[in-house]
Amino acid sequence: MVDRYQQFTRTPLGKFLVPKLGLPSPATLRRYRPGQPPLDGPALLGAAPGGRLAKTVRAQLADAGIEVLTESVADQRYGALVFDATGITEPEQLRELHLFFHPVIRKVGASGRVVVLGTPPELAGGRERIAQRALEGFVRTVGKELKRGATAQLVYVADGAEEAAESTLRFVLSAKSAFVDAQVIRVGTEGIPAVSAPESWEKPLAGKVALVTGASRGIGAAIAQVFARDGAQVVALDIPAQGAELSRVANNVGGSALQLDLTAADAPDKLAAYLKERHGGVDIVVHNAGITRDKTLGNLTESAWNAVLTVNLTAQLAINDKLLADKVLRQGGRIIGVSSIAGIAGNLGQSNYATSKAGVIGMVNEAAPGLAEYGGTINAVAPGFIETKMTAAVPLVIREAGRRLSSLGQGGLPVDVAETIAWYANPASAAVNGNVVRVCGQALLGA
Repeated sequence: MVDRYQQFTRTPLGKFLVPKLGLPSPATLRRYRPGQPPLDGPALLGAAPGGRLAKTVRAQLADAGIEVLTESVADQRYGALVFDATGITEPEQLRELHLFFHPVIRKVGASGRVVVLGTPPELAGGRERIAQRALEGFVRTVGKELKRGATAQLVYVADGAEEAAESTLRFVLSAKSAFVDAQVIRVGTEGIPAVSAPESWEKPLAGKVALVTGASRGIGAAIAQVFARDGAQVVALDIPAQGAELSRVANNVGGSALQLDLTAADAPDKLAAYLKERHGGVDIVVHNAGITRDKTLGNLTESAWNAVLTVNLTAQLAINDKLLADKVLRQGGRIIGVSSIAGIAGNLGQSNYATSKAGVIGMVNEAAPGLAEYGGTINAVAPGFIETKMTAAVPLVIREAGRRLSSLGQGGLPVDVAETIAWYANPASAAVNGNVVRVCGQALLGA
């Protein structure tokens, strides 16, 4: 779907009128292309005294091909500002944030990155817990102040998970996180597994079998494409009515198509048997299938309520139970849910949808400890306004509000959701468990 307003802002007339009228001017976001440099400029790395991450992070960034500076350079534009705040153990030390960022925050380049690294507050004690929790307010505000498509993230890294944070750092600093803004990510809080880098960071999913539900179009098709790009063998699943589109997607990614109604009573058994017989199991399960039946609660029928809750939540729970009970999901497997910002903030006319998507977050919270014991992970994405056929049908005024009410001032693309899911699926993300990351350009509604 084309964002005509954003196109207008790039015309000579738009460039003249938009600033005069004080209208939003959405930046062109830098999105990932194979072979491109990780950042458009060097990363400036700083640390509060006593920080435990800076040395490891410097080596990880260098391994990723990022030029790392530790001293500010006059007239230098930075691709990223990275600050190790793990040494902040008292609220008074929060001044270290100002000391580092104040002189250089205006030097962040277009589509640049700001990353603050901290210790999970729940794993800290006393005043350190207070100081580390304060980092969230700082990062969320910086995300709203940055311009030209730049983003800010907070990554909490548990003590002992320093090496396990590399995949997350690579993701949040790269163009793959273009529409992820002002998010809080936790690494290594559910026990810290052994984490090793993939044989190839360009093909991290090589040798993996990935199931993507709702794969015939939109976000599901984008997930299939990104997984295939990253080396996975993709099983694309959707209902029989979407069979023709599903086959096209599967053929395009060199995968297989499975037509199955996941709400059928025997669907978990059929799916488990298919995955075991055809592939010997599955490594990655993405619960992307979902429907809407929008009505205000007073006009919402029982059948519409039940249909949405079944597809968007209870069918996923039944599949998880079956794949885990029969060990179809391999050791070290990944389960990834697709929630929604509606599940966080609610949305007019979507009581059933918002309930189901909040339930997906609950699914992640409930299952994360068990998946950690199994050697796997479960996480979720929560998309905001994404340019799809579904959002194209939204009335114009509501559609424009959805696009503009975010720090990035525009809608995201299906690939933005897919890139975030691929980060979760990366074998090097084994210490990322129980997270819910919004892919919403820091929507101004919700938490």
